[in-house]
Amino acid sequence: MNRFSLVVFFCCLTAVSMFPAPARADKAPTEIGGFKLGSTIDEYDFISYRNFLKEVVIDRFAGFRKGMIAYGVCDRPGEIVKIKLKYLDPSKSFFKKLLKRYKKKFGDPDEFAGDSFGIVKAWKWHFKDKDGNRIVLLLQNNLKNPNEVTGNMVKLYMPDRVEAERKCFNKTCSMRNPDAFKKANGRMKWDDSSWQQMVPN
Repeated sequence: MNRFSLVVFFCCLTAVSMFPAPARADKAPTEIGGFKLGSTIDEYDFISYRNFLKEVVIDRFAGFRKGMIAYGVCDRPGEIVKIKLKYLDPSKSFFKKLLKRYKKKFGDPDEFAGDSFGIVKAWKWHFKDKDGNRIVLLLQNNLKNPNEVTGNMVKLYMPDRVEAERKCFNKTCSMRNPDAFKKANGRMKWDDSSWQQMVPN
């Protein structure tokens, strides 16, 4: 083998090592938890227990970057039970000004609802309106935790109404499809078939 052939050989060898071989098609995972890529959603008989509230999103308005309004669909259809707004100014200095004004208007918070590391700072107040409904107010600042809403956010919600919507929705679902409801709430038996659902196929 001459020098030119050796150079070509090593160049080809180097090029192959730079590009890993594609994964085998028959080993590509397409299914997890009983759901398969490429299938239609209509093939599955399952219940989503997060559908007891409907949400609408509002973009950029009067000092806020985004808003999410949640309302009931079962116990009190159309009634707003949760308001979540993200302030336009995400800074910690703005959060401190907000907190000062919140305290002036509502008094000291009832509890700290942030994390123990001080990355997510959240303060919570508990109230009751004139009709005896519980209302929760939460003011939060987060600039680092990607799993939480970043920036400054306020939540205002009625926990009892949210729970009433969940119970009403679940009751309706259990009456419409009792077998699926029992299956979704049943205990998992950890046999080979159960583990197959935990790992992509």
